Amino acid sequence: MQEMSQTLRSAFRRVMNRRSRVRAGRLDVIPEFASEILGNTRQITVYLPPGYDERDDRRYPVLYAQDGQNLFDDGRAFAGHSWRLHQAADEAIGGRKAEPMIIVGVDHAGVGRIHEYTPVFDEAKNAGGAADDYGRMLLEELRPFIDERYRTRPGRLALAGSSLGGLVSLHLALTRDEFGAAAVMSPSVWWRSRAILETVGESERRPRIWLDIGGREGRDALSDARLLRDRMMARGWSPASFRFYEDRRADHSERAWAARAAKMLEFLFPAE
Repeated sequence: MQEMSQTLRSAFRRVMNRRSRVRAGRLDVIPEFASEILGNTRQITVYLPPGYDERDDRRYPVLYAQDGQNLFDDGRAFAGHSWRLHQAADEAIGGRKAEPMIIVGVDHAGVGRIHEYTPVFDEAKNAGGAADDYGRMLLEELRPFIDERYRTRPGRLALAGSSLGGLVSLHLALTRDEFGAAAVMSPSVWWRSRAILETVGESERRPRIWLDIGGREGRDALSDARLLRDRMMARGWSPASFRFYEDRRADHSERAWAARAAKMLEFLFPAE
């Protein structure tokens, strides 16, 4: 028993030592980024990977992530728990499981969130339909700002989001050539009678897609995510460019998305 206890203590120390050696990136905050296209302002939070300030010759791919309030700071996040995406990125990069990337967390627009994150107008809800304008904001206003301020890599853009944020990320990845990958986490497939399935059927693009769902998000959400998976596979996504992850114990929450954020980053930005 004493030998076993010593073995466990040694293993624990090794794990803690590895964690202590993980280098951390840093966060920049742009408090008020103004959009003429959307006619509003929002906070932008930028994650810069470990080593960014030490190597001025390196450029990085960029992930534009929706619902920025929920990504990094528990104090700003819904229900007090963020994705802790900076920690997930530090771990994935530090473990050499993901290529270093810049993450741009884009705050949602409050009451305008449902409008900006949905691709078509829903008569039943009397809302929605500004996703294309939101995409223009990302590409025509925010992207030039980020490219001028940070060392980005041209042609390496990805999207990420959950719920309605997952819906808009998938829509833009399927309709805009600039985005080569997207993380579609617990997407709101249900919006306007599953209109996103029509986009999947019409799009000729095959971006790299991470799609996931939690088993405790409800029968309809689980069924919709599986239906989306099947439609995408039928449309010719290859196993190399498409990953479906089903977490049977997960619900629809920031805590659940945080738990699989590192896996998502590792798939979108595989280590070189």
